[in-house]
Amino acid sequence: MKFNYQLIIEYDGTNFVGWQIQKNGISVQETVEKALKKYFKKKIKVIGSGRTDAGVHAKNQSANFLLSVRIKNLKSFIESINFFLKKKSISIINIKKKKINFHSRFSAKKRIYEYQITNRQGSLSIDKDRAWLIKKKIDIDLMKKGAKLLTGTHDFSTFRSSSCSAKSPIKTIKKINIKKHKEKISIIFESKSYLQSQIRSMVGCLKYLGTGKWNLKKFKEVLILKDRNQCAPLAPPSGLYLVEIRY
Repeated sequence: MKFNYQLIIEYDGTNFVGWQIQKNGISVQETVEKALKKYFKKKIKVIGSGRTDAGVHAKNQSANFLLSVRIKNLKSFIESINFFLKKKSISIINIKKKKINFHSRFSAKKRIYEYQITNRQGSLSIDKDRAWLIKKKIDIDLMKKGAKLLTGTHDFSTFRSSSCSAKSPIKTIKKINIKKHKEKISIIFESKSYLQSQIRSMVGCLKYLGTGKWNLKKFKEVLILKDRNQCAPLAPPSGLYLVEIRY
């Protein structure tokens, strides 16, 4: 008999090559699997809800794994795994027993990301590696108009990484919500799935729009042209957070 468990994971992605195991450095997935191996004394494969790039953070990454035995005390389990992870900037914040057909990636109905910008002259100390510092004044209303153009179903080839393995560049962005409070700007994206580097590409273009490098006509043209070469430079990964996976 198999048991299926879902982990909710929080991590600071600054020192990782991303979620997925890679040859060029330490990943979040590899670090979690090593902690599980210490606990269960055998290799456990963890399936994440999706990749996050190097430097991207997560408040509620979802992952699942299969076991041949039941975990008797979930609270004790969390304490033990977090003991192994405490120096790694990763925390298991919850564990749930799920039906055997639950799959962190394929069962997901919505993925919510947040991009955080700090708009001021002074450099970052508390939010260093956790937000994008933009010193030029940002026109929030113009960014909101650009975000409206990005919502809905589009061919997002302009915002797609050259190494993206998705079968189609067509995605549906259900919602983009931009909020400003004093010097802090938050951009929240909701979609079932995204292309590789799509969010950081879109934020980079919204920054060009908001700081006056592009007007709305140019922004619209960039979307319509479906040409990666027309994209603004990517927003840095430090400002991006995986906020929630909904099933």
